[in-house]
Amino acid sequence: MGLDLGEKTIGVAVSDATRLIASPLELIRKSKFTHEAEQLFKLMAHRKVSALVIGLPVNMDGTEGPRAQSCRAFARNLERLRPINVAFWDERLSTSAVERFLIEDLDLNRKRRAEVVDRTAAAWILQGALDRVRDQASWI
Repeated sequence: MGLDLGEKTIGVAVSDATRLIASPLELIRKSKFTHEAEQLFKLMAHRKVSALVIGLPVNMDGTEGPRAQSCRAFARNLERLRPINVAFWDERLSTSAVERFLIEDLDLNRKRRAEVVDRTAAAWILQGALDRVRDQASWI
């Protein structure tokens, strides 16, 4: 399962059983951490998710700022509630790439883009991680 942690929402994406294709799933509105965690754990159980890939908003120079630290804290807090495999994926430029795709390829208006951008960014993040794992496995 891939997560794009925004300020107001959490974009959620999942992969198919073969772990080849990531698809946007859902948007969780942020409120209290315990409520967000409960929703995530419910989705994970229903989908039989074995790991999370969380987008890490790294600065363009490679450093980690407050948003990246917040993502790491979110993962630590989840791990305190339940044992879970978490990986981070550098999400630099993922939102702008997704925005460009939604405008140029799908021709979505601003309102519709706002509804799907976080879920689609989560799928972009998860797809990047799935591709990397598959590429590394092909070298073995």
